[in-house]
Amino acid sequence: MEDLSTIIIHKTRHSRLAEVDFTQLEFGKHISDHMLVCDYADGEWGIPQVVPYANLSLSPATLALHYGQTVFEGMKAFRMVDGRVNIFRIEKHYERFVKSLERMCMAVVPKEMFVEGLQQLVDLDKDWIPGMEESGLYLRPFMYASEAKFGVKVSDEYRFIIFTGPVGPVYSKPIKVKVETRFTRAAAGGTGYAKCGGNYGASYYPTQLARAEGFDQVLWTDGRDHRYIEESGMMNVFFVIDGNLVTPALSDSILDGVTRDSLLQIAYDMGYNCQVRAVAIDEITSAFRNNSIKEAFGAGTAAVVAPIDTIQIDTVNYHLPAYSHENLMFRIKRRLEDMRRGKAEDVYDWNFVF
Repeated sequence: MEDLSTIIIHKTRHSRLAEVDFTQLEFGKHISDHMLVCDYADGEWGIPQVVPYANLSLSPATLALHYGQTVFEGMKAFRMVDGRVNIFRIEKHYERFVKSLERMCMAVVPKEMFVEGLQQLVDLDKDWIPGMEESGLYLRPFMYASEAKFGVKVSDEYRFIIFTGPVGPVYSKPIKVKVETRFTRAAAGGTGYAKCGGNYGASYYPTQLARAEGFDQVLWTDGRDHRYIEESGMMNVFFVIDGNLVTPALSDSILDGVTRDSLLQIAYDMGYNCQVRAVAIDEITSAFRNNSIKEAFGAGTAAVVAPIDTIQIDTVNYHLPAYSHENLMFRIKRRLEDMRRGKAEDVYDWNFVF
């Protein structure tokens, strides 16, 4: 492997920054000026380069296009109150990226390349980081099998890329979800814990059916008996029941969400009773009937917190009480936001500041 202490940088001559209205950021629409690219072949990594953002040239026989060897991460960088930049929980994201790569039989990106590549790329495009509340620079490290062969095989060649883009809030109002008991997002022994492309593509059809019925997302259930809640759309899910913050325990069919982990730690240290355990559909139904459920929300990098106001279970719509800024979910979200923007002390050493 080449020395990673120096990343070759080719700066763009034509920035697209002036084309962006930072007061109207559509999530996923705008992409910053540069991207990092590095290829793996003959058993070793080449020299990583930061180059102007551009389209890729692929052979139609590229293995990732046929057999799904593709993995990504979703992260964010923030502008702190003192003007510095913070890439949030870079170590945790790297660890999850490695787990996903190993599950998909892909070459592992060296940690030095991942960390230094992100830092240099974000530093180069730091003017793209929005300064508004609930906004940030989304970071998308990803890798795909780049070998051009159409035989069914594990690829011997890969391309690692990172691009970034400014984003604002995802959900402007509470969402409506439907408990899904016919289709399955992931099964035990599968790839549910990995951030691989196939997990997301397979979820589109049942989600589209739910949206045609007026819902924003689905609540996924276990693939065996459809008795237990697992995730909310593309997010982890939390409930506040009898004053307890409750979330399903991790398994090989549930993504180890970095936002989930962060919110749990903050809530625990704020004195809330946190329960990480199996959450049965019957328990949620009973909680609605006895009025003991007060909050439900999704949690993920994109949305941070997505309040849920309606849950459909067996064709019955159950409604959560009206939310205010004093709800538990918003209290722990504010603590998280303050910490990663430098308004509060980073007691967990989660921030990567430069």
